[in-house]
Amino acid sequence: MESSPLNYQKIKRKYLQFLSSQEVMSEPFRNKLSQLKKFYLPISKMIKEEYFKKKQTKIIGLAGGQGTGKSTISNILKIILKEAYELETVIFSIDDFYKTLKERNLIAKKISPLFITRGVPGTHDIKMLYNCIKNLKKNNFRKFAIPKFDKSTDDRLPKIKWQKVKKKPNIVIFEGWCVGAKAQKNKDLIIPLNKLEKQDDYKKIWRQKVNLELKKNYKRIFDLIDKLIFLKVPNFKYVFKWRLLQEKKLRITSKGNKTMTDKQVKRFIMYYERLTKHMLKVLPKTAETVINIDDKHRLKSIKFN
Repeated sequence: MESSPLNYQKIKRKYLQFLSSQEVMSEPFRNKLSQLKKFYLPISKMIKEEYFKKKQTKIIGLAGGQGTGKSTISNILKIILKEAYELETVIFSIDDFYKTLKERNLIAKKISPLFITRGVPGTHDIKMLYNCIKNLKKNNFRKFAIPKFDKSTDDRLPKIKWQKVKKKPNIVIFEGWCVGAKAQKNKDLIIPLNKLEKQDDYKKIWRQKVNLELKKNYKRIFDLIDKLIFLKVPNFKYVFKWRLLQEKKLRITSKGNKTMTDKQVKRFIMYYERLTKHMLKVLPKTAETVINIDDKHRLKSIKFN
């Protein structure tokens, strides 16, 4: 079922409406219609074709460094899948499955103080995440709720605010900075990558535990993904630049809740540096779809592997 010219006009209208709602902090989206035609429509078509092979719920992984636009892209794909193909989509982030502040405090005391900071493998509730994806794929679907995490309070929101899934979706977009990441070789963990690793993880306990989590628990979850889309940034310095922009937006929308200073953001992304750089090496070869993002934060090219 291809989108008709009439559908295209409706898709275009809803797409442009959504983009205008996202243009915060005087950061306008560029080349809107060419991006729709060159990127979003072909990706949606690929997802549609994957679904119609067996007409079973498909899990689409969407990975990319902080600030690459994962949530914006997810919502655009949801609009197109609905308007063009009548496919119902549920979106959630691996970020929503962070362990509570209390749980991370316990890991910090038991293993390494670095685990108090959310982000890396080992700071998510893996059992809850695995059960969520299995629930979404089950034929005998029962309604349930997906957790929500509030980054401004650094804790999970109460259950009343969780995302309710009442109907089995056709498509699930599972997005997150480390979605689909592979474990490193042990020898690659030896040399510290930054100041944080050198000073606060000189015994390598934290990064070895992160790697072990990836190798075992996270692999089990990422194996449930049907197709992986990877947003490839030019290099790691842009993750810092775009994460700063993300924080500025958070300052506007968080209504007085605690946000990070620029200096805190710089330290915060050191937690992500090792795995982000590793993903930039590995995922362009293994992800089914790779989108290159240029230094102006625009989608530059697409490759279907």
